[in-house]
Amino acid sequence: MKQLTILLSLFTFLTFVSCKNETKPATSSEPTKEQKDAQAFLDSYTTEYVKLYTASSEASWLINTEIKEGDTINAHKSSVADEAFAAFTGSVANIDSTKKYLGLKDKLNPLQVRQLDAILFMAGENPQTVAPLVKEKIKASIAQTEKLFGFTFKLNGKNVTTNDIDDILKKETNLQKRLAAWESSKEVGKGLKGGLVNLRKLRNETVQALDYPDFFSYEVSNYGLTTADMMEMMKRLNQELRPLFRELHTYARYELAKKYGVKDVPDYLPAHWLPNRWGQDWSAMMDVKGLNVDSVLKTKSPEWIVKAGESLYKSLGYPALPETFWLKSNLYPYPADSILKKNNHASAWHMDLNQDVRSLMSVEPNSEWFETSNHELGHIYYYISYSTPEVPPLLREGANRAFHEALGSMMGMAATQKPYLIGQGLIPANAKTDSIQILLKEALNFAVFIPFAAGTMSEFEKALYADNLPESEFNNKWWELAKKYQGIVPPEERGDIYCDACTKTHINDDPAQYYDYALSYVILFQLHQYIAEKILHQPATATNYFGHKEVGDFLKKIMSSGATKDWRDVMKEATGEDMNAKALVRYFDPLMSWLKEQNKGRKYTLPETL
Repeated sequence: MKQLTILLSLFTFLTFVSCKNETKPATSSEPTKEQKDAQAFLDSYTTEYVKLYTASSEASWLINTEIKEGDTINAHKSSVADEAFAAFTGSVANIDSTKKYLGLKDKLNPLQVRQLDAILFMAGENPQTVAPLVKEKIKASIAQTEKLFGFTFKLNGKNVTTNDIDDILKKETNLQKRLAAWESSKEVGKGLKGGLVNLRKLRNETVQALDYPDFFSYEVSNYGLTTADMMEMMKRLNQELRPLFRELHTYARYELAKKYGVKDVPDYLPAHWLPNRWGQDWSAMMDVKGLNVDSVLKTKSPEWIVKAGESLYKSLGYPALPETFWLKSNLYPYPADSILKKNNHASAWHMDLNQDVRSLMSVEPNSEWFETSNHELGHIYYYISYSTPEVPPLLREGANRAFHEALGSMMGMAATQKPYLIGQGLIPANAKTDSIQILLKEALNFAVFIPFAAGTMSEFEKALYADNLPESEFNNKWWELAKKYQGIVPPEERGDIYCDACTKTHINDDPAQYYDYALSYVILFQLHQYIAEKILHQPATATNYFGHKEVGDFLKKIMSSGATKDWRDVMKEATGEDMNAKALVRYFDPLMSWLKEQNKGRKYTLPETL
């Protein structure tokens, strides 16, 4: 309870930070001269912004979906589009105009101020006062993306996909085969290390031109926080969940040792024992009897997986996906011998900040992709919901970055709960399941993710950008953090030739924002609990959203405002509470006593506090 109080106090502090910067709306009902002038600037800026944003999105789409060895055309097109976009968003004239109008914020309306703040934040990444640096950074980013997703993974001399590697890590019980697959997954990091060092320099120096101390601080500022504030919040979130994670870690060590026939239970989990390349999700280490949907899903087509997700959203009152979604998305894996490669990380794209929405996935008919597809469609429907005349294009994004992930993850989780699976015919209506085992599998996903997101990833990127971590220490630091937060160690010592952090997509192409995912889980469980208890009147651990349009109305109210409101206000209006972690902790309360009983007599190796 004390830990929870500390965490809630921090969220209260964040609310205070927001309130003290609140802009008072103009009192006159007629636009003032200042408002008219500011609006003329915003309208002109927005027209050009949308045009350049769309061109950049199209070019980026190609370098993520059509990676071909030796082909430099897409990279060149992307560089040209990104440089044009950067030159506009970071132009000295736009920065000066924005600062001028923000100096009159007391005479503007809140929507105008929010758009001006958004313009100034975007300028921070591409200030044309250092145009050569920005140009160099764009080229380096594109090269890193191509190197990451153009890499050919090999196992036993044969080309394999990341899906193949993931399948081995989920199912194989032979530790030597597991080790070979895990090591194969890390080979790509070697060639990315130099690129990351260069990108670290370019990202830091670019934002420093607008007086941010470093790139990590720049990204954190989007929340209205300092780096110290954000890292303190991550630490307290980790500590809040530490008791549960410590039980899960102890349980996993003993259960996996038994599964692999290892007599001496290790103090820390060898990375190749786990069913995920980064140890961020352990849920595949167990199946819940009566809840295994893979036997049914394997009889379905990949397209059926995505269509089933669309059906859920339509049942809540959302529209059918636009035809262009099906025509322009890239949803299914390329063959292993394809000359084309693509980004193998699932993502959703808002191409024109309007109706062109797409997803990039590699869907296969299994439970993981079933959940992931529902998650990605959550992003897509978020885009659709706020692409309305009431939301200016500059504010067509989530209430904050974490909200997008929260709503996507919540819908992914809702699509895996037993009543929903029964309703979809994926398990029999009379399926007998153990509620504790269901909770355990969920905890091995959601609770296990927090130490990775709020700990390993966030601490590594903070060290990378804010602390200027030496290149020679990249791999040591990564594994030091993985051991501290996740209780994971490498199968054997891995020297500085490796860059195992570089194998994580976000380190390269979505940098210094991984705390978004940790915060998204806090939001997820708070919103889900409200839906379960206040709307559906169902247990939070066993819901069925399907067909409940009142759930859709609740979600659309959150989604439709985009970033036109402060995210704290969005949460308070939706649930009647400030953002807090109570729901996340309470959800897994029934599991704690069971885990303690299972772990009686077992050796705990993680310290109780961080």
